[in-house]
Amino acid sequence: MSHPDRYKWIALSNTTLGVLMASLDGSIVIISLPAIFRGIGLDPLAPANIGYLLWMILGYLLVSAVLVVALGRLGDMFGRVRMYNLGFVIFSVASLALSVDPFRGGSGALWLIGWRVVQGIGGAMLTANSAAILTDAFPLEQRGMALGVNQITALAGQFLGLVVGGLLAEIDWRAVFWVSVPIGVLGTIWSYRSLREVGAPRAARIDWLGNLTFVTGTAAVLAAITYGIQPYGGHPTGWTSPWVLGGGACGVALLMAFCIVETRVAEPMLRLGLFRIRAFAAGNLAALLTAIARGGLQFMLIIWLQGIWLPLHGYDYERTPLWAGIYMLPLTAGFLLAGPVSGYLSDRFGARLFSTGGLTLVAGSFLGLLALPVDFSYPAFAALLFVSGAGQGMFSAPNTSAIMSSVPREQRGVASGMRSTFQNSGNALSIGVFFSLMIAGLAGSLPHTLSAGLRAQAVPAADAAHVAGLPPVSTLFAAFLGDNPIGHLLGSNGLLNTLPPHNREALTGKSFFPQLVSGPFHHGLVLVFTAAAAMAAIAALGSAMRGTRYVHIEEREHDRRHQGRDSVDQGPRR
Repeated sequence: MSHPDRYKWIALSNTTLGVLMASLDGSIVIISLPAIFRGIGLDPLAPANIGYLLWMILGYLLVSAVLVVALGRLGDMFGRVRMYNLGFVIFSVASLALSVDPFRGGSGALWLIGWRVVQGIGGAMLTANSAAILTDAFPLEQRGMALGVNQITALAGQFLGLVVGGLLAEIDWRAVFWVSVPIGVLGTIWSYRSLREVGAPRAARIDWLGNLTFVTGTAAVLAAITYGIQPYGGHPTGWTSPWVLGGGACGVALLMAFCIVETRVAEPMLRLGLFRIRAFAAGNLAALLTAIARGGLQFMLIIWLQGIWLPLHGYDYERTPLWAGIYMLPLTAGFLLAGPVSGYLSDRFGARLFSTGGLTLVAGSFLGLLALPVDFSYPAFAALLFVSGAGQGMFSAPNTSAIMSSVPREQRGVASGMRSTFQNSGNALSIGVFFSLMIAGLAGSLPHTLSAGLRAQAVPAADAAHVAGLPPVSTLFAAFLGDNPIGHLLGSNGLLNTLPPHNREALTGKSFFPQLVSGPFHHGLVLVFTAAAAMAAIAALGSAMRGTRYVHIEEREHDRRHQGRDSVDQGPRR
């Protein structure tokens, strides 16, 4: 069967729209949370509401992580385009439901969390099958470029969501969800009218036991990590909680059972044999570690900008979410410039050079951020963000192309789902890993620094000790949400109004908290960026070990027979 030139560009433009919408909504809520919680009448920093806040962010990411393999497998069985089109419908319906939340308070938060989960299912359908659709539609020598555009758009959407969310939240919190409705309706109609099945669906039995153990096990592990961020029993984090430890252990046990099941069923959900392909295994390991490092970078930069740098430079706390997104644009620019170019060049020169070189740049940018002072010079900061974005762009497109080209044609759906699972799981894991590292860094020095600073501004010693003894996660979330932590901590009990006016003005000003917390925060940053640099370096090593040959032999034979391309029969790719 030939692939008309026009269809492949239609497939690229439609799937790029789909993954942009899915990735944008993965991050658009992060910046908009203060406006959303104010809109439903809920204080996001009240201890009882921290769970709502976390699940508003993580519900979407968790569902996206645990379902993409199953949905990719279903795409192989029933049609990738069919599953992709259904994802557009589900995503659009969920976006509309989110924008018409009829409740307030905790009920309103549960409505949003529930529909965010449904939205995540639609997003997982889009991301699980988009790469497989493109791999079917494009010939081998153009595949890196096509997957590069698609992949970089998805990654850039994560950072563009921060800017878009900040802008829309200024108008109305419901606009954060409205924006996806017309895009979803347009994409749904367009995909149903224009996309077609190029790869033949392969009839198979559904692996019910494999699906159950994988979804339940992965969800348990990610949920345990989520609750590990929250304080427990006087500890700054919940890693000693029996529920966290038990949930994590049960999740690991279920995933081990899943691996056993998959080796014994005739039609497994996840093809563990694909990990015998070195390019596939090395590419996915590198993608997982890079996703964890990238997610940590995103959250730490938001806290750094919103909690310290922007207030020190005169920005009101309420405006810092929007400006944090704007000041992070060099990261997105690096993605957009390097991604498609490296995808195109990797079609000619192979994936290893660009993927490994890109990750080396990412590791170097983390070390550069580590060397910056807390109150940095923006040009140096922007240059490091651009280098990090360019390095991630250089890695992502060739790596995706190498992974997808290394597997047999009939297993592209499950391979695409497995690739997305590693990437989405990394995004979810990054929150638990890096928040825990930052909290550990703050816990050692923040209480003493905060107590001394408050007493110096006439806050009674007992009250200062009480505020300083609160879990560091409260301070982190306050900075993360663009709220003045001191004003929130002291104003909630009326203590602020009892202080002399000049002390009250100093405490709620733009410089007191950033100057007070800069030392402890930098200690936390050292832990975070050191871990991120190590992950990027290990990912670079894994990428370098992918080997020189990454094109599956069946793929070359198919392109030679059906497309008459001489270039696909030139020996091993390098």
